[in-house]
Amino acid sequence: MLLVYLLQCVWLLHVQTMRALLPDSDQGLRMYHGLEEWKKGVVAGTPSALRSEAATGVPSGGRAGHLRVRDGYDEDRSPLYYLTAAAPLLVRPDLWLPQSLLPVVAASPYLFFGVMLGASLWYVARRLYGNAGGYIALALYCFSPAMIVNVAGVQSVGEMGALWGAFGTVFTAIAVAHTLYAPREVVLWNWRRILLLGLSLALAIGNQFSLAPLAVVILPLMLWVAPVRPRAVATIWATAIAVAALLLFSAYLFEPALFWQGLWHARWVDVEPLAFGTSISHGSALRTIFAGSPPLILTLPLALITYFAWKRARYFGNTAPLLMAILFLILGLGAPGFPGQGFHLGMLIFVFVFVSGVFADLLETRQTLFVRAALLGLLGASAAWNLLQLWRA
Repeated sequence: MLLVYLLQCVWLLHVQTMRALLPDSDQGLRMYHGLEEWKKGVVAGTPSALRSEAATGVPSGGRAGHLRVRDGYDEDRSPLYYLTAAAPLLVRPDLWLPQSLLPVVAASPYLFFGVMLGASLWYVARRLYGNAGGYIALALYCFSPAMIVNVAGVQSVGEMGALWGAFGTVFTAIAVAHTLYAPREVVLWNWRRILLLGLSLALAIGNQFSLAPLAVVILPLMLWVAPVRPRAVATIWATAIAVAALLLFSAYLFEPALFWQGLWHARWVDVEPLAFGTSISHGSALRTIFAGSPPLILTLPLALITYFAWKRARYFGNTAPLLMAILFLILGLGAPGFPGQGFHLGMLIFVFVFVSGVFADLLETRQTLFVRAALLGLLGASAAWNLLQLWRA
């Protein structure tokens, strides 16, 4: 299924290349700044790099997204965002690859993040709900137009790294908290999970500063999972934060002044209170959910009804992703433009987990044959429709 997902993304890239829609100017801009840092040591997202008219902070009509700059610093992204985008060009693919494959190479970081996010989603859902839950979540993901377009679409501003980091942050925090029921030394025993948690945090925050609230959110989540060892939870949490800070510091080439100024100018919380009452915010959220994954038109309402009406479905494995989806929904409603798109996509990922959990529970009831047939029909039709739309693109 992940191979089919990858092929869909590559096909969309191919179609856009044939129509001369690539290279995308936003993608080109982040690659340029990333290469400047990789090769010349000019730290991306800082005054020494953002000196062109394209980075004045005013959106350009010819670009899908924009850079918001204050005092010469990118308010939304750390240099990690640019370094990741430019990494494939370090090997000079133009010298040994045909021109037609260059867009695929340029998009390879996002293709990688997309596949890894799908694999992580399957792994988490399978651990929580069994094989059925894992494959339901993976089917929703692999044939989601939103998840394909965000990797390969010309309008994409490279959110997949932030999404994978956010997803990994939440569920790695839950996993490491579960291990605390074993009477072992806290940091030494969990050093791999702590490094993974720190890496996830750095990936999320480094690609989108406004995901920093996750660093705070995971602490009560970990305490909820392991209330018996609060000091161990605090130790692991603080160590993971330190690892993430060190990784972000390295993206600034270990220059303390630039690192401090970059953090000082960052938009850590990007919420406009007036946006909660606008139709634009609500319409954007609904489009992300239902246009981004058409099967949710039926499965999400049914999952919510089941969750609130059936006590058996209200356990931690279903409640945690639902709460995270609500958090991302709130953040997205408060940011109708950028970075609202990233919040909405994050919400969609956690909705996939929640829906797969509830339907995995329904598959264990006496109506299992009916539920299985309905799911196979709905998910199969969705996959066929998505492949048809790509073929017609």
